[in-house]
Amino acid sequence: MTIDPSTLGNGAPPAWKATVVGHHRLRHDIAVIRLIGEYVPFLAGQSVEVQVPQHPGMRRRLSPALPPSLDGKLEFHVRTVPGGWCSGSIVADTQPGDEWQISSPLGTLAVDPYGDEVVMIAGGTGLAPMRSQILDLARHEDPPPTYLFVGGRSPRDLYADDMLFLLANELPWLTVIPVIEGPEDPGWVDEWYEQSRVDIGFPLDDMLFGTLADVVGSHGAFDHHQVLVCGSPNMVRVTLDRLVETGTPASAIQFEGL
Repeated sequence: MTIDPSTLGNGAPPAWKATVVGHHRLRHDIAVIRLIGEYVPFLAGQSVEVQVPQHPGMRRRLSPALPPSLDGKLEFHVRTVPGGWCSGSIVADTQPGDEWQISSPLGTLAVDPYGDEVVMIAGGTGLAPMRSQILDLARHEDPPPTYLFVGGRSPRDLYADDMLFLLANELPWLTVIPVIEGPEDPGWVDEWYEQSRVDIGFPLDDMLFGTLADVVGSHGAFDHHQVLVCGSPNMVRVTLDRLVETGTPASAIQFEGL
């Protein structure tokens, strides 16, 4: 189900206010931003439109990494887009106390908690809507087995490695498959990565090597599954092609990012 804001009033999209309570830079180009404010009636997996004080009047779509919360909690994973001065400013300049305006929940990325097994494929901050849906599934008594493939170029690209490791240990129906293109660290200094490093996470031996498309394709057809894909446009496009090539029905695939 998609929420159409134009049906919720006099035709003008409603908006809700939220205040930044946490800004955590995990990499030079990635920040996790937490807010508390008014209840926003989106669905897990949808994106919302945000306006930030650094750029009045400019709107950007982001996917909450938490499911809807009656107490107004929101979390966003934001990555700097090359050449994107708005995303770069959100990552670098956001401060606790900033007031954001949230509006226009949209999107159809969704999981049927009573349906087939779930395969989620997330590249980069495409993890955010997947995490939202995983936490939403956890509210149900008997969620379907769920397999989350999460990928990056190197281990340091798995910015939520510790959180996913703990989540997989807590939820018996969730399996997380970390995927990296190679084990070599890029070798350049990222002060935010160094500051956020912890001893919790998936060991290198538990990671699969290759692109998300290659690794997912090597598992064959997901012909009795709910399949969700989210990430950069190129990652989504290549992964969709590989899924269909290896027998996954196109009708079983949902995606965001193109």
